[in-house]
Amino acid sequence: MPASLFDCPAPAKLNLFLHVTGRRADGYHLLQTVFQLVDRSDALDFTVRDDGVIHRTNDIPGVPADTDLVVRAARLLQAASGNPGLGADITVRKQLPMGGGLGGGSSDAATTLIALNHLWQTGLTRAQLMALGLQLGADVPFFVFGGNAFAEGVGEDLLPVKTVDCWFVVIEPGVSIPTAIIFSSQELTRDTKVVKITDFPEAHNLLYSDFGKNDLEVVAAKQFPPVAEAIKWLKTFGNARMTGSGACVFCAFEHEHQADEVLKQMPSQWIGWKAKAMQEHPLAHLTKS
Repeated sequence: MPASLFDCPAPAKLNLFLHVTGRRADGYHLLQTVFQLVDRSDALDFTVRDDGVIHRTNDIPGVPADTDLVVRAARLLQAASGNPGLGADITVRKQLPMGGGLGGGSSDAATTLIALNHLWQTGLTRAQLMALGLQLGADVPFFVFGGNAFAEGVGEDLLPVKTVDCWFVVIEPGVSIPTAIIFSSQELTRDTKVVKITDFPEAHNLLYSDFGKNDLEVVAAKQFPPVAEAIKWLKTFGNARMTGSGACVFCAFEHEHQADEVLKQMPSQWIGWKAKAMQEHPLAHLTKS
């Protein structure tokens, strides 16, 4: 059994569009979105223990270990393995902001499932890991899925999508938005027309045209003015929009130097960075279909 894996990436995602098409009887919202992986990520280290203890080795402000999706993911996989002696020391190095709509917590959980399934030699398939991930959150299955995807349902019904290679400028407006606040708003549109994957323009136009929107953006921008300000500023350079339930906003550019020029002009009150589009999750090779 391999003893350790270090510097395991947990990449961010962007929602190229996000439509709310309905609501289930249990309160969960029905969504349609295209998930895009980018090369900005958290990083996790894993070392196997044989005493059944799941231990997060570092403090993360505002995230108690017992409620951390990483710890919960490890315990879920441990239970699914049927071997209570499997344990791990886990270190989580955060780079992605919390409450930013980039899926950081979900990505951390997915990386945990993928890495420990490999280290513990649990033998679960990608589909089985995705099913476990859905118990933790609607975005987790996507990060296990292995590549960019058109998602439906609550986000778990996934079809592979080939997206365009490009660069993104991402702005962190300096606020953290709890997802529940946005989805519980009376002002949220919940009846956007359902689209089929064949309705999309080709990948290049999906980014640079006005196809699709983020239904959550209007609510978030109204309740959190810094989000509205960041969107307004970034729209002067292209088709800017918010990702997820916020707060980060992004815009796509064909060339890296274009992203660099935008970042040079960015107002100093925001954190901004560039990221390259990825077609495949960097740990996809560790899971079997």
